Amino acid sequence: MAPRTTQILEAAARLIARRGVRGLRVEELAAEAGVSTGLIYYHFKDRTGILRHTLEFISDRAERYTTARDEGAAPPDPREELVETLLLELQDTPEVRENSAAWGELRASAVFDDALREDLARATQVWVQEVSALLGAVRPAAPAHALAEAAERLTAHLEGLSMRWLSGGLRIDRARDLMRGAIRAELAVLGAEGSEDAGAVE
Repeated sequence: MAPRTTQILEAAARLIARRGVRGLRVEELAAEAGVSTGLIYYHFKDRTGILRHTLEFISDRAERYTTARDEGAAPPDPREELVETLLLELQDTPEVRENSAAWGELRASAVFDDALREDLARATQVWVQEVSALLGAVRPAAPAHALAEAAERLTAHLEGLSMRWLSGGLRIDRARDLMRGAIRAELAVLGAEGSEDAGAVE
């Protein structure tokens, strides 16, 4: 991604996190990014294009900070990777706060915006598939439909915890504890389902 494009999308994520989608104005975005409105229209065509690319940007940024590992560290086992990946969505850092707030604002706005709703549905599906793959690495005997359902529940739970944390309804440590509990519960169910399927095959 070109530096100027990244600069604009970083500014868009900041503004959405601060003021919501309705507060995003091209003129204010240009001022925040330190570029002309013409450059924004050149790269993104219109407001819908800005929102679509900002959604992609925050999804990519979340993937980066949830998959980052210390250089030289031993690779985590499947369960550790699952837990770490989900808990890294609940970090009290400026980047994660901003990203989570922007995602929540885009989610809420999608209720009233058909184009954004479709883009968000696709982004959510990718996220669910990624979590489903992580669950499958821990519970390889679990059926695919059970993994997908568990991933949907975990991602929905994570979004809810994130919003409660950002709005002051939960402390970050409590949100992380609740997420750990949800992961344990889903893995227990998947373990039972995998055992039942194995028994049926035998």
